[in-house]
Amino acid sequence: MSQPTSDNIKWHDAAISHDEREQLLGQKGCVVWFTGLSGSGKSTVSRAVEAALLRRSAMVYALDGDNLRYGLNSDLGFSPADRTENIRRVGCVAQLFADSGTICLTAFISPYRADRAAARERLPADRFIEVFVDTPLAVCESRDPKGLYKKARSGEIPSFTGISAPYEGPESPEIHLFTDGKTPDESAAEVVDWLLERGFISDS
Repeated sequence: MSQPTSDNIKWHDAAISHDEREQLLGQKGCVVWFTGLSGSGKSTVSRAVEAALLRRSAMVYALDGDNLRYGLNSDLGFSPADRTENIRRVGCVAQLFADSGTICLTAFISPYRADRAAARERLPADRFIEVFVDTPLAVCESRDPKGLYKKARSGEIPSFTGISAPYEGPESPEIHLFTDGKTPDESAAEVVDWLLERGFISDS
């Protein structure tokens, strides 16, 4: 965890232990970090996972990249430095959710391995689950719901990930989703099954 700039603050623990909190909730808090190109299906799949877990009465919340740029990260652009700061803030918020016992889903391009590694380091080793939403660039471009690829190809958007800016795919993600030819619900089921098998949620 990074150190604050002031010496006059301290971390305040809850009155109930983390283990007891999770026992009462009947689940284990974690961060499920979806990463992939624009249009890969990160947000769609994460929302499908959120819905599936809510139907199981799990405490879960999805942090969406666009939604956070309406508020917490509204001051940030898309330069490499701003992208890093964007992900740093997301990592801090996600850590707090996980500490509360919540299953926190994040859907961000997060193109740089170092930034994702920094987010991982904020959590215990088994509580950060990287999900690579692996969709071919051609498929992402064919979807292009916001018309961003078209603008990037014409030069209207500089430094667009996958076109004029790099995307560093995960080398060993916990979950590797090949989404081409699958429905969002089928991809979401893979994530839910993974969480079930490892005891993050119960099968009851």
